[in-house]
Amino acid sequence: MKNLFGLAMLAGLFAAGAAHAQISDGVVKIGVLNDMSSLYADIGGRGSVLAAEMAVEEFGGKVLDQPIQVISGDHQNKPDIGAGLARKWIDTERVDTIVDVPTSSVALAIQEVTREKKRVFLMSGPASSDLTGKACSPYGFQWTYDTYALAHGTGGAMVKQGGDTWFFITADYAFGHALERDTSDAVKAAGGKVLGSVKVPLNTQDFSSFLLQAQASKAKVIGLANAGGDTINSIKQAAEFGIVASGQKLAGLLVFLTDVDSLGLKSAQGLTITSAWYWDKDDASRAFAKRFMARNPNGRPPTYTQAGVYTEVLFYLNAIKAAGTDAADRVSAKMRTMKINDFMTKDGWIREDGRIMRDMYLEEVKSPQDSKYPYDYFKVLATIPAEQAFRPLKDGGCPLVKN
Repeated sequence: MKNLFGLAMLAGLFAAGAAHAQISDGVVKIGVLNDMSSLYADIGGRGSVLAAEMAVEEFGGKVLDQPIQVISGDHQNKPDIGAGLARKWIDTERVDTIVDVPTSSVALAIQEVTREKKRVFLMSGPASSDLTGKACSPYGFQWTYDTYALAHGTGGAMVKQGGDTWFFITADYAFGHALERDTSDAVKAAGGKVLGSVKVPLNTQDFSSFLLQAQASKAKVIGLANAGGDTINSIKQAAEFGIVASGQKLAGLLVFLTDVDSLGLKSAQGLTITSAWYWDKDDASRAFAKRFMARNPNGRPPTYTQAGVYTEVLFYLNAIKAAGTDAADRVSAKMRTMKINDFMTKDGWIREDGRIMRDMYLEEVKSPQDSKYPYDYFKVLATIPAEQAFRPLKDGGCPLVKN
C-alpha cells in the first residue's frame, strides 16, 4: 500500500509539473514596444501600454492559472535600438510576445528577431504591407491596418472624385516608401497619374521646400505619405502657403484622431482618410473609449492603433487559453483558427500571411460647425469590406502562402 501511495504522490507531482509547464517560466510576459517620446508617441506611446494593461485586467490577470505581466520600452524610431531591446527582452526577461511597434523600419527588424527566437509578434502600429508580404513570418500578425489598405481606400476614392494627378511628400524610411508605392499603384489603377515625389527625413520641422516642390508640380492632389508629427507639420505649413486655398487638395494617407486634435477642425476639415476604427462608431466602441479616457492622463479617446493593442492582447490571451500553452508555435497556429469578434472587428480572421482581415472605413474630417461634442471629428463615408481593403493573398509574395 505504501508503494501504491508513493506512486500516486509521484504521479500527482508529475501532473502538477506538467500543468505549470504549460506556461514557460510561470508567467506570460507581454512587451509593449513603441515610440514613447517623439513624433509617434500620441499614436501609441503610453496609451498603448494602458490599452495592454486594460486587456490583461479584463482577462482576469491570469491565464492557465499563471500571472500575466506587461512591460514597456521606447524604440526611439531606430531599428537597431528596437531590435536590440527585443533580443534583450526575449533572452534575459523571457518576454513571450512583443506588441504594437509603430515605425515600419523598426517592425521589420523585430520581425526577424521574433522569427529567429520563435516569439509571437502582434503589430498594431506599423503600416508597411511588406510585413505580410516578402517579410512575413509564421509568428508575425499585422493586426490593425497597412499601407495597401490606406492607399486603396483614400487614393482610389480621391481619384474617383477627380483628383487624378498626384505628387507625394514621403517620409524617407520603410513606411513612407511602402505607402507611396501602394498609393501610386492605386492611383494608376484608378486611371490617375503620379507627377513626382520628394523624400523627407523623419521628424522634419520645416516642410517649406518640400511643399513648394509639390505646389510647383501643379498636381491636383498632394499625397502625404507620412504620419504623426510629420503629418501635423506638413498640413499646418501647407495652410500657411495657401496650398488648399489655391485649389490643390491634401490627401492625409495616415491620419489619426490625435492629429486632428492637434491641428483643430478648422485646419483639418474636409480631409478624406482611411481608418481601421473610430471611437464613436457604435455603443461598444464608445463604452471602451469611455473606460480608456477615464484612465488616460490626457483624457483623449484611443487611436485605432491603441484600440488594436487592446484587442490583439485579449485575442492572444484567449489563444493561449485555447491552446493550453504559451508555446509560440502552438499559439500562432491556434490564432489562425479563431474568429475575431470584438468592438473593432466583426467576423474577422487571420490569413496565412499573418494579415488580420477586417473591414476598413473611408472617413471625412468634420467641419467645426458639424462637430457636436468633444472629439466628434469624423463622419463615415463608406465601409470597405476586408477582401477589398487588403491586398489579395496571392499578390503579396509571402513565402508562407501555398499556391
